[in-house]
Amino acid sequence: MTEPGAFLTALRLSDSMLPVGTYTASYGVEQYINEGYVDTADELGELIEGYLRGVIGPAEIVALGHAHRSAAAGDLDGILAADERLGAATLPAEFRESSEKAGAKLLDLLAHTDDGPFSEASLDGIVEEYNTALDNNRTAGHYPVILGMVCQRAGISCTEAALVSAYSTVTGLLGAAQRLGRFGHTDIQSELASLFPVIEEICEQYHNADLGAMYSFAPLADVMGMTHERADRRLFMS
Repeated sequence: MTEPGAFLTALRLSDSMLPVGTYTASYGVEQYINEGYVDTADELGELIEGYLRGVIGPAEIVALGHAHRSAAAGDLDGILAADERLGAATLPAEFRESSEKAGAKLLDLLAHTDDGPFSEASLDGIVEEYNTALDNNRTAGHYPVILGMVCQRAGISCTEAALVSAYSTVTGLLGAAQRLGRFGHTDIQSELASLFPVIEEICEQYHNADLGAMYSFAPLADVMGMTHERADRRLFMS
């Protein structure tokens, strides 16, 4: 059973209140809605299931899992490899930039609010090495990769870290759709509940996958993300 402190940290990291900037990103959902591809709650749920199966699981969870295992082994090169591979698999520039900004913000937040291994006063080992690599522009600092490292250092298992990541991403996408004014609280909660089995499935399938198995296949989501970069009307950064 997860230690109470680690469990509380997992709740904190999956909370939409965590100020890392992910609330400014819709990862293309805004463009889907603006162009009329999503009108009903069921269509929104189907879209996010597609994200889970085509991007979140085979790309983000694979990267997170590899970073988690690499952090446990003190393998900086492994964490950097996860960063590089995830960046290469993420085609829209807005998606990459949002992920990098959120990753950097998470590290900065923990450095200034925690007394643990990420605080400025106690940086050591793999955390200090990663921060140095990030400061020297040797790595991009994608959010799922940093989240995997943070969870490992906090005593959160790889499976639980994957659930934290997938859950927070899904709630972020649903929250973005709700803030666009198309869906009410009941619809959003209904779709979230219906996606739980998919979240569990993709986390179980991909959290322990080899980095070489990473792929991302969501062509229309990529197109929506790239179109959003040039949209005249937009509320979100991506």
